[in-house]
Amino acid sequence: MSVSATLANKKEKGGCGLMEIRSFKALRFDEKVVGNAGNCIAPPYDIIDSAQQQRLYEKSEYNIVRITKGKTTPRDNDSSSQYTRAAEFFKAWIKKGVLKQDSAESIYAYVQDFELAGVQLRRFNFIALAKLEEFGKIVRPHERTLDEPKIDRLKLLRATAANFGLVFMLYEDKKKIADKIIEKTAAQKPLIDFIDEQNVRHQLFAITDKKEIEAIADMMREKSCIIADGHHRYETGLTYYKETKNPAAAYQMIAFTNICHEGLICLATHRLIGGLESFDFKKLIAGIKADFEITQYRFDSPAGKAQARQKMLVQMKTEHGSNKNAFGIYGWDGAFYVVVLKSNKAMDSMAPDMSRDWRQLDVSVLQKLFFEKVMGIDEKSVAAEKNIEYVKDMPDAVDESIAKIDSGRKQVAFFMNPVTREQLKKVTEAGERMPQKSTYFFPKVFTGLTINKF
Repeated sequence: MSVSATLANKKEKGGCGLMEIRSFKALRFDEKVVGNAGNCIAPPYDIIDSAQQQRLYEKSEYNIVRITKGKTTPRDNDSSSQYTRAAEFFKAWIKKGVLKQDSAESIYAYVQDFELAGVQLRRFNFIALAKLEEFGKIVRPHERTLDEPKIDRLKLLRATAANFGLVFMLYEDKKKIADKIIEKTAAQKPLIDFIDEQNVRHQLFAITDKKEIEAIADMMREKSCIIADGHHRYETGLTYYKETKNPAAAYQMIAFTNICHEGLICLATHRLIGGLESFDFKKLIAGIKADFEITQYRFDSPAGKAQARQKMLVQMKTEHGSNKNAFGIYGWDGAFYVVVLKSNKAMDSMAPDMSRDWRQLDVSVLQKLFFEKVMGIDEKSVAAEKNIEYVKDMPDAVDESIAKIDSGRKQVAFFMNPVTREQLKKVTEAGERMPQKSTYFFPKVFTGLTINKF
């Protein structure tokens, strides 16, 4: 009996837990055929722009981007499209031996090494198949989803009947059972080892010991998990399984990370606003005075500007550390601002149906008290990303945002603090979803390390 069957049988005989996971035999790029398999791996499809898509195409004729985000042509139709081409690539790569299935049932240890603000960090993940569940106690989403990406992913899934990208999911285990197994396994020779464009090192290892696989599966049975990234892929998996009733499609390929792991990093996502008619920055500042304490950092020289920018960022972080709702604002009037919410009561009337924990999120306060109350940007406009650009908090993000204001390309920048792990847990436990682009988990889990063919 396979390890997967043993685990499933064990659950049927009396497992009373929640999350059911399985080992599997992944399809992986064979370096004897493709050379360096790192050239075949890609970021998640939804963060790849056209320039990176082209770079990935050029990296290798077997890069997974050809399947997950293939190029389109003006002649595309229902019978010939990026989805039909993806299926053709997939079939041909298997036939040619580009993709080869592992011989042993495995849970895969996925280790990422990276640097952030001068600090070297390491994050442990493990990749397994997890039984799909409707959102609720077992699997909790934290962000809203959009229809268009789900339609796109469903077309790819129908064409290929396989998981290429990973859903990124968080669980909590203070005993760090899986982390200890991953750490031990990471002493072996990796199955794949490469460095991406953001200087993140990705290594994959196979956990094949049956006792270790069962230890991870047993630990996970007690867990309720939060989707950190990949909401659209998870919902698409549910839809596809309901359509096909294929037993193999009842399981999704997921990368799991312990929320207690020190390498789990959630960064902020800043907001840039542009294209608003009759926008007046002075009116914006005046409009928030009733709800916010406002600190202004003026400047009149490049050196003064750098100092004012730094003072804004330091105060934002300090206020965040005191559990206060604080934002940095820049609108090209010769000053940076930090605004701090005076009282949470201001949110009660704006979001009476939401929990206290939801109302205390910075992103919720920004949405309700800035965008809706003062600027007239409603939830539909936010969902459509109308007038809003989201900027991930990478090293140059603040300066690039300031430059867009200075050049007139955007009208105002809102600088954010990150959502905390505790906030993420509380809001999802209440069954609620955060506003769009609330979190940015870094680094991303890459696509093509393992493939699950139904």
